[in-house]
Amino acid sequence: MPAPASSPSRDGLGPYLAHPHNSHVFASSTTELNPPPSPRTQRTIRKLQSAHNLGAAARFGNAPSLIAQQRLHNLQDRPPSPSRQPSNRSPQRHRANSDARPPQLSASIYGTPGPSSRRPGLKPTSTAANEMSLERLIRDGPPAGDVDGALESARLKVLDQGIKSDSDGMSSTRIYVWLILLDAPIVKTDDYIQLIHRGPSPAYSKIRNDTFRTLTTNPLFHRRVSEASLIRLLNAIAWMLHDAKDKSRPSSSRQSVGPSSAFQTSLDDISQIAVTSSPSASRGRSRALTATTDGSETNASEPGTYVQGMNVLAAPFLYAARSEVEAFVAFHRLLTKECPGYIRGAMDGVHRGLALVDKVLAIVDPKLSLYLTSKGLSAEIYAFPSVLTLCACTPPLPEVLRLWDFLFAYGPHLNVLCIVAQLIIMRNDLLGSPSPNKLLRPFPALQADPIKRTALAIIKMIPDDVYAEITTHAL
Repeated sequence: MPAPASSPSRDGLGPYLAHPHNSHVFASSTTELNPPPSPRTQRTIRKLQSAHNLGAAARFGNAPSLIAQQRLHNLQDRPPSPSRQPSNRSPQRHRANSDARPPQLSASIYGTPGPSSRRPGLKPTSTAANEMSLERLIRDGPPAGDVDGALESARLKVLDQGIKSDSDGMSSTRIYVWLILLDAPIVKTDDYIQLIHRGPSPAYSKIRNDTFRTLTTNPLFHRRVSEASLIRLLNAIAWMLHDAKDKSRPSSSRQSVGPSSAFQTSLDDISQIAVTSSPSASRGRSRALTATTDGSETNASEPGTYVQGMNVLAAPFLYAARSEVEAFVAFHRLLTKECPGYIRGAMDGVHRGLALVDKVLAIVDPKLSLYLTSKGLSAEIYAFPSVLTLCACTPPLPEVLRLWDFLFAYGPHLNVLCIVAQLIIMRNDLLGSPSPNKLLRPFPALQADPIKRTALAIIKMIPDDVYAEITTHAL
């Protein structure tokens, strides 16, 4: 099975592996500001000031948009680019960007279907794009309409130079690069608000049991992201997953979960949705607790549901995004297109990923693999959170963001190799410890650059059939 559309395989890494210092890059995108709907109060006006549309096709005179050029070039339909939407974040969030006027961007480009999962080979890039910075390509779009070449250059730019950010991991371009690489569609702010207004989802009680424990030791995250924001995002995602699952069932067995009156609030009160304590909200939570167990038995063909750990997986999106809607569309795209197997049924995709961690480690470092096995340590024991959350469970958060830049550029499936890379990096400590489980609970602090370099070396060491398993294990 070929790799997902936004997850190119080893072929796309060829230029980097062959010429590690000559890779220039990038893909990109366009936006034009769209004024938000007319609000009723000055407070709402401030809250919605950042409304804009990443990917709305820019028009230069009568020239066709980049999206139109891409469609004509590929002879296939592509959705428009992801949207930058107004922020609904809590006002206590420190350093939030949602009230800042965004830069003028041009129209967005998207990933094209990835190549077959063979060993690395050279792929064409755009010479003009190679000479441009990532930020300029985000602003101006691919030169000469060369979408495919610019996108490949973008991936190599992310791999070779990374995305510019400060010491806290904050970047004005990161979320837009992620949305482009994930091939995220447009989601209107009103659609997100409607999901919130539907009230507690069937998974609401699970969400409330998880959110307060999200990255509890990470002050950077909690200064910027409120628990209320995380609850709203996860509840909206849970509704989307519930609806998809409900549509897949026969009409006679579908369940209807109506909205809760406690959540039918005005736009001005959205920030208080998740923390309301009214009796009707309590009844909604009680009803959601009962509904959470409905349909817990799923099969591999059904869409996924909310699972414990999704709160940690959602956290970096909220931290990096300028609005909840941006985080929502990127997170939903990741779950439903890149790793649906992680949240479907008994999380079979996660267990396949864990088995692959063991398999790859046995190939690249038999001695370490045998030693861990002799201590009763398999990936199921020490790597489950790292597989499920794409290493987001391991601090520091700025390093997680840098690692995710790499994963979204070349496929979240490469997280399996990144976990093995962490084991290789701490190899001497593990082999010298009589109790290696203490070193693996939790993993040492994440270091994105050494992990990426080691993962790239591992790619060249594993057989094609094993790599093919890695590219499809999360689907």
